[in-house]
Amino acid sequence: MGHRALVAYRRPDRLYDLRYSHWGGADLSLVESIGPTSPLANGAVDTTLFADSVARDRILSDFLDPCIYEALYLVSPNSGYAVDAFRVCWLEWGDGRDEGRGAILESCPDDDRAIRTWFRATKTTLADVVEMGVLSRRAAQVYLESRLCEERGAVVYSYRGVESPGDD
Repeated sequence: MGHRALVAYRRPDRLYDLRYSHWGGADLSLVESIGPTSPLANGAVDTTLFADSVARDRILSDFLDPCIYEALYLVSPNSGYAVDAFRVCWLEWGDGRDEGRGAILESCPDDDRAIRTWFRATKTTLADVVEMGVLSRRAAQVYLESRLCEERGAVVYSYRGVESPGDD
């Protein structure tokens, strides 16, 4: 199963090269592991590029599926491998409907558990309210998005994916 993370390395041309980490979404420890002497976190980040030359705004919409990834790391090699970590939140309910709505919240290892707990509790409570018929799914989602943005400074996005070579 894993705790998947997308790790984006900024290039000198301001585009990003994307790599995958199977366990990088577990506790945001890659913030401490990535550095000048260990740019791939001592093997925690795959050596193979997932995608290259990606504009920052396309990372979310084309590559960061909120149903799959739990974390996003933006790495700046030209700034001493400074790492900004984001917790990925899936804003849909697992009923097979539109699954591409997500949000990223800037986080760090120290406050990550509190963020995950807050999000899980809020989303679970809203799911119960929808199940009881008090709110529609859409109203609950709008409320969740507004709480994330207003209280947590989240960036909400819609994932649409990209067609892989060979897909028909």
